[in-house]
Amino acid sequence: MLPKVLHALATALLLVAVSSATAQSDGAYPVKPIRWIIPFAPGSSDLLARIVGQKASESLGQQLVIESRPGAGGSIGTAVVARSPADGYTILLGTIATHGINTSLYKSLPYDALKDFAPVCLVGFAPNVLIVNPKLPLRTVREFIDYVRKNPGVTFSSPGAGTSTHMAGEQFQLMAGVKMTHVPYKGTSDAVLAVVRGDVDSMFSNLPPAMPLVKDGRARAIAVTSPTRVAWLPELPTVAEEGLPGYDVSVWFGVFAPAGTPGKIVERLANELISATSDPGVKDKLTSQGFVLRTLKPAEFGAFVRSEIVKWDKVVKASGAKVD
Repeated sequence: MLPKVLHALATALLLVAVSSATAQSDGAYPVKPIRWIIPFAPGSSDLLARIVGQKASESLGQQLVIESRPGAGGSIGTAVVARSPADGYTILLGTIATHGINTSLYKSLPYDALKDFAPVCLVGFAPNVLIVNPKLPLRTVREFIDYVRKNPGVTFSSPGAGTSTHMAGEQFQLMAGVKMTHVPYKGTSDAVLAVVRGDVDSMFSNLPPAMPLVKDGRARAIAVTSPTRVAWLPELPTVAEEGLPGYDVSVWFGVFAPAGTPGKIVERLANELISATSDPGVKDKLTSQGFVLRTLKPAEFGAFVRSEIVKWDKVVKASGAKVD
């Protein structure tokens, strides 16, 4: 009896395997869950992926399984995707760090941001916000620039060298022609609270951790770093309109697949993910968390990534920041 049962089980498994292979050869995709690697600790990236992924799973007919693989400024998780099979079943949520800043910041990376990936789509941005200690007599970008010029040693915090908040400060200095002192902390919370305590003067913080402190008066928001105002903070001007035209340092989020992934799979993923971001419920959830939705399809997104690498190479070199 047992040999017959085992034979029947083996036959059933073979039929499933053949069926799956046939489906894939016929162009069916996806036929199993898709692993979505987030190369950072749970936070804004993780939140964005879960909200978009849940909606996209409905139309794809398979789950997008979120997996956090943090470390080394996003390099560890990014490298995992670079080495994965190019079959559409492992994708990455890349950012301004993994495919922009890190290419110049790190002396060596375990991946090539351009050669090892197929751009799928841009999903959106999360602006930073320039905050200062409320005891300082500063309410506009122009006043802040004048204050820095007249007071050598003005400081700005960040959660670490090479982070988007650090690079936002470096870009600000380059464009304003001023010099500030960068003070890195071990995390975003510590860096924001340093402004509240007055240990440092300012920070180009991510919006979510800064806004509760701004609302209760423990920090003062001067401007957002995006090229346009944030819909849910319309009263807060941009750095660009307040004195530095062209200033734009927004943390962007996009999806990548391993290089060599078939074009039809890339296109399917792009269409479904972009469609998910246009859902009213998804829009409401993301905008309430400070995200600005903007999508780009594969070719446009690829061109955008190349421009970001060039942009941040200049800023990183000018700042002198390096990570071994």
